[in-house]
Amino acid sequence: MQLFVKDLTVVDFSYLCPFRGMVGESWIVDVLLDGGLDEQNMLLDFSKVKRTIKQTIDEVADHRLLVPTACSQVRWQQQGDKVWMDFHSLRGSIHLACPAQAFALIPSEIIDFDSVNQFLHKALTDALPDNVQGISLTLRNEVLETPYYHYSHGLRKHDGNCQRIAHGHRSPVNVFADGIAAPKWDEYWAKRWKDIYLGSEEDVVGVSELELSPQTKIDDKSHIGFRYQAPQGDFQLAMPRDCCDLIPHDTTVELLAHFMADSMAGFEPGKHFKVVAFEGIGKGAIASAQHQGD
Repeated sequence: MQLFVKDLTVVDFSYLCPFRGMVGESWIVDVLLDGGLDEQNMLLDFSKVKRTIKQTIDEVADHRLLVPTACSQVRWQQQGDKVWMDFHSLRGSIHLACPAQAFALIPSEIIDFDSVNQFLHKALTDALPDNVQGISLTLRNEVLETPYYHYSHGLRKHDGNCQRIAHGHRSPVNVFADGIAAPKWDEYWAKRWKDIYLGSEEDVVGVSELELSPQTKIDDKSHIGFRYQAPQGDFQLAMPRDCCDLIPHDTTVELLAHFMADSMAGFEPGKHFKVVAFEGIGKGAIASAQHQGD
């Protein structure tokens, strides 16, 4: 007997890539279960499927930085609840010192659908009841016909897992100028925020103020340092300057939508801009702005 659940959940996370650096991502999760019927003549109650599987995936992967620990470009060490992470990519080196729960350590050379599928499969096998004899996951991207970007960020003021300094999303954006779709601006933001770290200016610190691994040899010319204290602990990150876009406020989707609308209104005074900005899949914010011309 098999039971399937389409679109069971969405995993929003970032991962380390030897070519692209830090990449924000959003994946849809479909589930197929095999097994015998229980005393209710069910394989597993749908509500339990959603609750158990979603909770497990949320706990081990969602809003974390996924690290391919078998990659030769990764160096990490842990003491107690703190992890130091160093990673070298073609876009520059990335360095973190964060609570362990900010990371998901994937025993693979790369982060892809297969490696994450195996990681989640192991976690779910331990969490599901005995009558579930097999589980199969399908991880997939949302099919998008409009431009999108991959961004990573952290929200120090958030009381949930969004406070983790390196998690992210794959997000489309739709811009309207004077009520008309403006695909050139969709493309502009997709290009500007391709594989970007969106950092809040209030979180910026000098690289020398970070307590990174002793092997780290970087400075303020090459990297931007970010650090903040949040309920889950002390979060520290050093990103290559070319991989960052500094935002003068928090990087919630509400404020990012406003930032985009206000920026474009400044570029083209007199025009009214509306931005429909997504945070991952199926959720987001809408903001509008217009600056008066001369």
